[in-house]
Amino acid sequence: MEQPQPTPGSLSWRLSSHPITLLFFLAFRVSSLLVYLFGMIFIENLVMIFIVTILLLAADFYYLKNIAGRRLVGLRWWNEVDPTSGDSHWVFESSEPGTKTINPTDSRFFWLAIYTQPVLWVALAILALIRLKFIWLPLVAIALTLTVTNSLAFSRCDKFSQASNMAGSALYGGNLAGSIASNMASRLFTFGRS
Repeated sequence: MEQPQPTPGSLSWRLSSHPITLLFFLAFRVSSLLVYLFGMIFIENLVMIFIVTILLLAADFYYLKNIAGRRLVGLRWWNEVDPTSGDSHWVFESSEPGTKTINPTDSRFFWLAIYTQPVLWVALAILALIRLKFIWLPLVAIALTLTVTNSLAFSRCDKFSQASNMAGSALYGGNLAGSIASNMASRLFTFGRS
């Protein structure tokens, strides 16, 4: 008797277009949480847990920002600083429409992991407060800073990508509504970058 195949977009890593990238992405996302949680509950060696967790968070931040985001959902972001004025602005990059097909399974795993991890870190901060382990809170603050930064950046990158795609399709449609939409989108994103 054949086992039913999972539907496209379901949370099965076997449906992924990039299973190795997806597995490393999920491993980095989960490992920092587990090391912190089990370290806080069982080991209580702050220095060792702090160092290992920070290294895992840094690896997760780098891998997500530079590899997983680009391969799984076609998005990438970075921050540039103008050397003359010192002003910084975020730069968002997405794959060209039609050049990359985003796998629904990869996309669901990606966005679920992006938004779940900060929530879990908040829960761990509450746990540290309840157990009166205030010394663990700086580590949680660092974790929240890194995970929320990636969450916000990829959310903005996705919105930028969707708006650019809509404006591009409207522009190439050759109608008045298309040119109005592209002008509004270009003003929005020019304003957002300054």
